[in-house]
Amino acid sequence: MAFLQVNYYSQTLGMDRVMTVILPELSDHNPNWTAADLQDIPVLYLLHGMSGDQAVWTRRTSIERLIRQTPIAIVMPATDLAWYTNTQYGMNYFDALMDELPKKVATLFPQISKKRDKNFIAGLSMGGYGAFKMAFSGEKFSYAASLSGALIGDPDFPGRKTWQNDAYWQGIFGNLKNFLGSENDIISLAQKQSNGKKPLPKLYAWIGEQDFLFENNQRTIAQIKSLGYDVTFETSPGEHDWYYWDKKIERILEWLPINYRQEKRLS
Repeated sequence: MAFLQVNYYSQTLGMDRVMTVILPELSDHNPNWTAADLQDIPVLYLLHGMSGDQAVWTRRTSIERLIRQTPIAIVMPATDLAWYTNTQYGMNYFDALMDELPKKVATLFPQISKKRDKNFIAGLSMGGYGAFKMAFSGEKFSYAASLSGALIGDPDFPGRKTWQNDAYWQGIFGNLKNFLGSENDIISLAQKQSNGKKPLPKLYAWIGEQDFLFENNQRTIAQIKSLGYDVTFETSPGEHDWYYWDKKIERILEWLPINYRQEKRLS
């Protein structure tokens, strides 16, 4: 696997950005791979939470080791503290990641697939919200996963008043009285998508039973299921912590429609 830090310029944001990319390559670790295996490669966009950045998944989890025997690319971008959203202060992070980033990836890494059935997205906490939001907002992703996701479908979501003050939230989402039904309300986005004729993404969500977002996830996932989505929802003892996300990222890899091969099973 090649491990890359990619510095690029975002026209949408008007500034330099960074993404971390793990890219399969021919090597002694995979003697049975051929050049054909590394064309039209599936890709997982992996999103960070509020305290993270484009490097946090590789610093806190075993993602690079886990996929060492699996021909899949991992793209890890950054949204800073902008909630994968076109903010009220004029920084269009959602557009930069939903529209601009896949085009940038296609240009820099032509071996990565552009096909919907090979494009996946996942994230934790704020990134879980971002993954579902992006999956509900277009046709780019066939699978989307959330770990301990802040699945916001309500302006009074858990953690809002302790994470940041009202000025911050208004800078991201605008007047919270207008949140319901907006482009940032994932329940509204899911409802609009389900009313269309396009195929719906398959969804996975995990939440720890001691997580402060547990009830939020139960309620939101039930609403999404009622709209006709294929949702795998799992819970187990756990908190809002990297200890659990490190374990559950492998569960996502097992769930995705890829030939995931666990390294521990190989010599």
